[in-house]
Amino acid sequence: MGNRKPKGTGAVCAGFTKSLGLLCCILYKGVRAIFFHENTVTGITYLNMFSEWLLPQMQQDSENFIFIQDGAPSHWHNGVRHYLDENLPRRWIGRSTVENMALTCWPLRSPDLTPCDFFLWGYIKDRVFVPPLPVSLNELKQRITTAVASVDEDMLRSVWTELDYRIDICCVTKGSHIEHL
Repeated sequence: MGNRKPKGTGAVCAGFTKSLGLLCCILYKGVRAIFFHENTVTGITYLNMFSEWLLPQMQQDSENFIFIQDGAPSHWHNGVRHYLDENLPRRWIGRSTVENMALTCWPLRSPDLTPCDFFLWGYIKDRVFVPPLPVSLNELKQRITTAVASVDEDMLRSVWTELDYRIDICCVTKGSHIEHL
């Protein structure tokens, strides 16, 4: 990821179907996923998932990382930002205020900066939603699990290179809206 950022950058994303939620973490060495059954992710449920599952996954992958989250409402929750300030000071990117200890604030009208947006969701959907479509929740979970497991280190190296490029573009344009990356 270049000399200016530590290796092991982690990005988080959550997705929903009608009856299943999925939280994924893209790490430097692999992708981790956990299923949940809440209809929505509130700040409290996100904080619990982050502190109990996600952060330990990230720390297991590398002690030297920057955590990236987008501007989702649950990420903006006061408890989440305070937890990140205490546990990852100056090592997180997300929606924040000047009082927070984020590395940088999530840019307004941001392009798809997180690897989950520009890579993972499309990759998973292309492997899960192929005929014949899954007919049960268990089959859907199995297809998602298989898709997540198929992401290899070469793919992730390309993802981190692309993220570095996207961050550079944002810096050059001073955070202005970018139509097509």
